[in-house]
Amino acid sequence: MALSATIRKVELQISDIDRNHYASHALTLAQHPSETDERLAARLLAFILHADERLEFGRGLSNEDEPDLWRRDYSGQIEQWIELGQPDESRLRKAAGRSRQVVVLNYSGNPGDVWWSRNAASLKRMKQLTVIDLPHAQVRQLADTLQRTMRLDVLTQDGETQLMGDALQLVLVPTIRHAPPA
Repeated sequence: MALSATIRKVELQISDIDRNHYASHALTLAQHPSETDERLAARLLAFILHADERLEFGRGLSNEDEPDLWRRDYSGQIEQWIELGQPDESRLRKAAGRSRQVVVLNYSGNPGDVWWSRNAASLKRMKQLTVIDLPHAQVRQLADTLQRTMRLDVLTQDGETQLMGDALQLVLVPTIRHAPPA
């Protein structure tokens, strides 16, 4: 018998002063049986940090042709391709060929450092690649407080994101490891 996904509902009230994005988002996250709570927390944080009315979750771990999250323009072209963890260079090159912007969010601490040190030389040549490190302790804290139904108020200002909910008070300061030249 196959295990089914765990469904989590998250209501976000986002005030992102840095990006001038103020909106409510009602999310339904399907957690694949093989997906850890940490990875699900990282997916939620990826949505929070890049929130947009057209940002969508990909079909998940089983579909290699889609990212973890993506945003398409009104004609269907991919504007933003978001990957979690330490994807293969070939996957990122493929993403770069299909999207205007590629973002990698590392959330695992030291393994992310090792991945970057192995791949930095070739990845730095990708003109549309941004690599962001999420502090592992804060990702773990969010993972530990995940519930089937949650409501979070989110405030982002000056690069700092605050998440506030019934069982959570979290301050997140992502670090940009690599960004395209201006």
